[in-house]
Amino acid sequence: MVQFNLLPNVKLEYVKTQRTKRLLTSVSLLVSVVSIVVLLLAFVSVDVVQKKSLSDENADIAKYSQQLKSIPNLDKILTVQNQLSTLTGLHDQKPVASRLFDYIAQVTPSQASLNQLQIDFTQNTMTIGGNAPSLDTVSTYTDTLKATLYKINGTGQSTHAFSSVVLSSFGRTSDGASFTIDLNFDPAIFNVKNDVKLTVPASTNVDQSNIFGEGN
Repeated sequence: MVQFNLLPNVKLEYVKTQRTKRLLTSVSLLVSVVSIVVLLLAFVSVDVVQKKSLSDENADIAKYSQQLKSIPNLDKILTVQNQLSTLTGLHDQKPVASRLFDYIAQVTPSQASLNQLQIDFTQNTMTIGGNAPSLDTVSTYTDTLKATLYKINGTGQSTHAFSSVVLSSFGRTSDGASFTIDLNFDPAIFNVKNDVKLTVPASTNVDQSNIFGEGN
């Protein structure tokens, strides 16, 4: 079957234009409808749903606040809990003072006896006083403190355990000499987290049963 197009070209172009116009109008209308629907949904979400959610949350806050307020001695309970939570940190910061006697026993010459031992963990200072058979022993003691090193966990570079070691006073006695030594110590040697090992000069000869003299 043979078909003939009897419409002139101008008429065909007009028909196509009309079809395109109707299509664009339909698409525009559809987009407008969708936009209006989205706008309405957004309005409902903001003005209704969110307001309802905020209202419910405020009600819950008021409810739980009232429950908390009804707990007897709540302030005291919270204070105790807060203090308990800080105990671990405070324990980690607390110096291990029990190490002091072991350190003193390692660095004190066997000929010397002590009658004074003061330590300040805030200023990291120490004062050592006692007696020795001679000023040479006192000098050896002072040099030993200056030369004593330490390592943490057996690794790393050796570090001086004591600094600013000063023989602040000394004198002769009927039995030999008396002395007082002031020094600073590295706080790391008393840190609970550190496994500290002192390295003391071999010339110290610290094999002694009691470094503290009588009357202490």
